[in-house]
Amino acid sequence: MANFIWDQDRPNRTGIEEAVFCQGKSREDLESIVAFHFDAASRVLLTRLSMEQWEALPNKYRESMRYNPRSRVGFMLGSAHAQRRSDVGIVCAGTSDLAVAEEARDTLAYYGYEAPVYSDVGVAGLWRLMERLEDIRLHRIVIAVAGMEGALFSVLGGLVKAPIIAVPSSVGYGVTEGGRAALHSALGSCASGLLTVNIDNGYGAAVSSVKILSAL
Repeated sequence: MANFIWDQDRPNRTGIEEAVFCQGKSREDLESIVAFHFDAASRVLLTRLSMEQWEALPNKYRESMRYNPRSRVGFMLGSAHAQRRSDVGIVCAGTSDLAVAEEARDTLAYYGYEAPVYSDVGVAGLWRLMERLEDIRLHRIVIAVAGMEGALFSVLGGLVKAPIIAVPSSVGYGVTEGGRAALHSALGSCASGLLTVNIDNGYGAAVSSVKILSAL
């Protein structure tokens, strides 16, 4: 018997479908959830899906899913959302932040939004950000991912009109280890129009973007 109760009415209440947070789930429970959606030919988004969990799923399920081992996001599409224009741009300070940036990108893709990733544009080499600035300014929402001291958030906040969703990443060492310095930098920023989600929460930033765009 399945150990879950699927919240089928959540999209009607919140505009966002229930996602499966896979971290900590047993092989049996995860397979039961995937089987439920496979049998119903329905959509489902899986986050924090490890490579070990992915490889443990039967082939018949994996063949109907898309999986990115870096973002640890997988989806079973069913009836896919229509592809939308790229209203969201994702900016990340370094290539070490790409796992979080791609979690946001893959979540947006599940909801039908194509979101380009502008990577390795941290403030230590400010010219790299400035070279991409006109492209970044084209988006209605900017998701910014940065670890270490998180300076990218305030710099972007002073350069673009779009609301910025800051995602502190756990990239760093010493006093910046675990993403808390970047989190404090985002929360304490003097830049206007800066919103902040939890450390490494690319999924949360993407869902916030979907809700904002749905309300426009």
